Amino acid sequence: MTIIKHRFRNHEINQETETLIIGTFNPDTPENVADFFYSRQRNFLWTLVPKAFGDESLKGKTREEKISYVKKQNIDFIDLISEVDVDESSNYDDNYLDSRVTTWRNVTVEIKRLKKLNKVCFSRKSFSGIPIMKERIESIRLCCEQWGIHFEYLTTPARFYREDKQDEWTRFLNGTKGIRFERFTSDGSDITIIKKDDN
Repeated sequence: MTIIKHRFRNHEINQETETLIIGTFNPDTPENVADFFYSRQRNFLWTLVPKAFGDESLKGKTREEKISYVKKQNIDFIDLISEVDVDESSNYDDNYLDSRVTTWRNVTVEIKRLKKLNKVCFSRKSFSGIPIMKERIESIRLCCEQWGIHFEYLTTPARFYREDKQDEWTRFLNGTKGIRFERFTSDGSDITIIKKDDN
């Protein structure tokens, strides 16, 4: 068995983030050529996100271009898993990893730090074969509900690109336009203020 860490484990979430996309794991292995979150060949997030805002696909573009783009859109990323203990089969499917996690990322702590955050999604809808991940993401969803943060399960951006998938991601990413969320701590309690944006 081999310990594999998350490839982007040192990524710091931008404190201006308004939309947080949660995934599962990106292995730090020589075979993995991804230079940033969701950048493997069979993943289409970098088409789905820009097209949601009427922009050209960033699939295949540089890490710097992707980071610059999501920073402009106040979008950022976090994964559930920090480290796994796997055999040498190079199988990183969620069904395989579910019981092989050695370190989980404390996503709720990170969410609570993001005072401008107003929506969160998990980048998959099906939970067959991943009961532990399902339990953890459901706990995150309940925390978001408690803190007044919109949460959705979205169809995975992996494997294929399709118009109905684009429509789903576009609706989510643009779904709270015109509404500004301000979250802050006062007297030890989290308070959420929701205002219509005049712009």
